[in-house]
Amino acid sequence: MRKSINRAFKWYYQQRYKGIRHFMEHPHQVQESLLKQLLQFTKHTEWGRRYGYRDIQDAEQFARRVPVNDYDGLKPYITRMMHGEKDVLWSGQVRWYSKSSGTTSDRSKYLPVTSQNLKKCHIRGTWDTMSLFYHNRPDARQFECKSMIMGGSLYPFEPYPKTTYGDVSAIMIQNMPAVGRPFFTPDFKTALLHDWEEKLEKLARIGAQERNMVMIGGVPTWTVVLFRRILELTGKSNMLEVWPEFQGYIHGGVSFTPYRKQFEAFFPSDQISYQEIYNASEGYFAVQDDFSRDDMLLLLNNGVYFEFLPMPEWDKPNPHAIPLSEVKPGENYALVISTNAGLWRYTPGDTVTFTSTAPYRIKITGRTKQFVNAFGEEVMVENTDKALAVACQQTGAIVSEYTVAPVYFEEGQKGGHEWLVEFEREPSDEERFTALLDQALQANNSDYEAKRSKSLALKRLRLHALPSGTFHNWMRSRGKFGGQHKVPRLANHRQYVDEILHFLGNKV
Repeated sequence: MRKSINRAFKWYYQQRYKGIRHFMEHPHQVQESLLKQLLQFTKHTEWGRRYGYRDIQDAEQFARRVPVNDYDGLKPYITRMMHGEKDVLWSGQVRWYSKSSGTTSDRSKYLPVTSQNLKKCHIRGTWDTMSLFYHNRPDARQFECKSMIMGGSLYPFEPYPKTTYGDVSAIMIQNMPAVGRPFFTPDFKTALLHDWEEKLEKLARIGAQERNMVMIGGVPTWTVVLFRRILELTGKSNMLEVWPEFQGYIHGGVSFTPYRKQFEAFFPSDQISYQEIYNASEGYFAVQDDFSRDDMLLLLNNGVYFEFLPMPEWDKPNPHAIPLSEVKPGENYALVISTNAGLWRYTPGDTVTFTSTAPYRIKITGRTKQFVNAFGEEVMVENTDKALAVACQQTGAIVSEYTVAPVYFEEGQKGGHEWLVEFEREPSDEERFTALLDQALQANNSDYEAKRSKSLALKRLRLHALPSGTFHNWMRSRGKFGGQHKVPRLANHRQYVDEILHFLGNKV
């Protein structure tokens, strides 16, 4: 029976793939049509009336009339919506809100998740992901076996209890289409538990008993913790001994590069597929469509109209965004999105680079607030992830977490970078690892290489190997322990590095 069900889904995904091919081949027409639909649907709202959506004729007029907004610009409207007001940023009343803590601010952000955004962005993005997984893996068995989900939690909004907020993963679980529920574990009550440590333990015990697991999705950081606990409970040496039917890991939230070696140890087989997704609190933006590549296909028909800020525009008070048709491969851009959640020309803070424009494929390079540029070196998360991967490959080390900050010029001293690194497997020679890391960073960032030339401006990076569990314990101490919270990789200040060193009792 299950084999027949899986065959039916395989046929369905083949039909869906035709729609994906359509926006790959006609990207600009699809985006132009989408923008018109968004404007037409919200022309009667408070925001639509304010900016005259009724008579906007094209994308150029839309860009001239509506300013680029950050969260602070939209927050007053969203707050009113959370208290039950209708027709503010989007048509009707919005019940669901995704909570995004970010990594560069202690302030939580609440993003509206309209019924259209839930169904035609987040859930549609999930269907697209599975369509592409089955396209790459004709032997896929997601609807024949079990898949595990690692989600967040939901909470009532106390000032207006009809409003519910939480991690976007939890909102998606709560609203999962009925047809998919029998093939996922755990049960909803467990999946939505508030206590993250209790949830991890229950997931581990379920995972230790379920041999028919074929797929799991989650943030790499916490999936690693889960796998370690399952191996403790079972006494097995790797996860394939626990889940012999396993085929694929769906990952997102942070770069997979620093975690790849750990997952290859968990699943010592070249038959395991790793599929990256870009499902943010604001929308389902992209998914890896070709498993032989390391980039993601931009989803152009998921209720999100895309624009992009070139790097020189990031800090301007009135930045100029360019349309999709003007992007160039290899450049760093900050996302600007207008969505079926009522986010208008909104900057979520993520940065991407295009690897292809036919079709449009991207890589996430970091965040507009996560970089090190204290000396003109313009180091992004993509650079540090790649450098770590090279150093690990050449030394056999495995890194579990890290963060980087500048070391500022002092009297008679040169500047540099300070790395706090937690190893899963330490290098036998830490000095050699540090030298290789610095060389690799120079090799994939020409600005850093120029500043490091003959150590005239920057001295070699400084590395501190941290005790196991440091980052998780530090995150717990900050009240940021759970599936949607991520270690800040880079900062152009020393707040995080100094906090962690202080947390360990070190003198800075």
